[in-house]
Amino acid sequence: MQKTFYSVSEITRYIKSMMDTDVLLSNTYIQGEVSNVKYHYSGHVYFTLKDENAVIKAVMFKSRSGLVPFNLENGMKVIVRGYISVYEGAGQYQIYVDAVKKQGTGDLYEAFEKLKAKLESEGLFDIAHKKKLPFLPETIAVVTSATGSVIRDIIHVLGRRYPNFHLLLYPVRVQGKEASGEISDAIQTINERRLADVIILARGGGSIEELWPFNEESTARSIFASEIPVISAIGHETDFTIADFVADHRAPTPSAAAEIVMPDKDVVVKAVKDKRDRLVSALLNQIRQRRKDLDGLSEERLKMPLLHRLDQHRLKCDHAQTLLVNRTGSLLRENRNKLDGLVGQLEAFSPAGTVKRGFALVLRNKDKQLVKRAVDTKEGDVLDILLTDGIVRANVLDINISDEKKLFAGGLETK
Repeated sequence: MQKTFYSVSEITRYIKSMMDTDVLLSNTYIQGEVSNVKYHYSGHVYFTLKDENAVIKAVMFKSRSGLVPFNLENGMKVIVRGYISVYEGAGQYQIYVDAVKKQGTGDLYEAFEKLKAKLESEGLFDIAHKKKLPFLPETIAVVTSATGSVIRDIIHVLGRRYPNFHLLLYPVRVQGKEASGEISDAIQTINERRLADVIILARGGGSIEELWPFNEESTARSIFASEIPVISAIGHETDFTIADFVADHRAPTPSAAAEIVMPDKDVVVKAVKDKRDRLVSALLNQIRQRRKDLDGLSEERLKMPLLHRLDQHRLKCDHAQTLLVNRTGSLLRENRNKLDGLVGQLEAFSPAGTVKRGFALVLRNKDKQLVKRAVDTKEGDVLDILLTDGIVRANVLDINISDEKKLFAGGLETK
């Protein structure tokens, strides 16, 4: 009887044999954009080549990867040379790469760098805008997929570190065209309703295409506008997205975000106990020191009657009064002496004093004005001359004008 069916292995081997004997597939060059790069610990490199419409798996063994002078990165445009065959274990065809030539960066990578430069120039990455994370948040909002390992990992870590935490899951799509809008809406809603004290934006690792919602401008601006601190926990430790640069804090993984957002309760409790013990110890030391100070006071001083203490103050008041009286008397005597001196000077320069010293005062009789100079008189004027014992009235018969030197040197010179 003729066989009418084939096993999976038989069909797979048949396809593999056809591909292995095809001249075009045995040595071909393929141009594409690198994605999903994984450097295996064995030294082999696994990645994907893609264009706008298709993808092909690629592998480069250690013996060939060591000859490439650069590291493959997601978004890099390359031309690879190799042969295409079927990997029977997975039932998929792939290219086994012998050589790689760098051609440039892919469209997504270029878009990433362009947006990153734009937002950085606007200050969205500045440290000055980063908000401080709360020490013990009452509510933690996690914006991520409702399914998958991310939320389970976060809950597991929080439960281990601080069992009585309060977590709010805000489910969103974290991959695809609609994801960025849902993420932005979630962050905005949490802020408007004040649903949490801190937000964790999280998802697992993936290719640049899978992580692209976290590279969208709308996602970045919603994070920047958030009044609630945002922790970005996107992908693996080596994955970086625009959201990581804008967020107030970046965690390398979702589990690390849970480590950051809530302290270890045992550590907090121990720190509180240590501070309490130090405070109690400080208070006891203060009490002991005050008791020692009291013990050092003499019993005689403590037992001194109040009247004795009043006597001491009375003596001090009497002494102060005596000093005040003595000082006041001294000041009065000093001021009296100064006054006497001023009175003597005043009397010496008064008109009466001048006459007593042998001089005379001459007044015009008609207006009682003091005559100081000869030119102030004229013939016929009646003058009153004041002397120590009376007044002499005289008529001006003649006026002789002379300078001061002649007048006091040899007497008056008459005409």
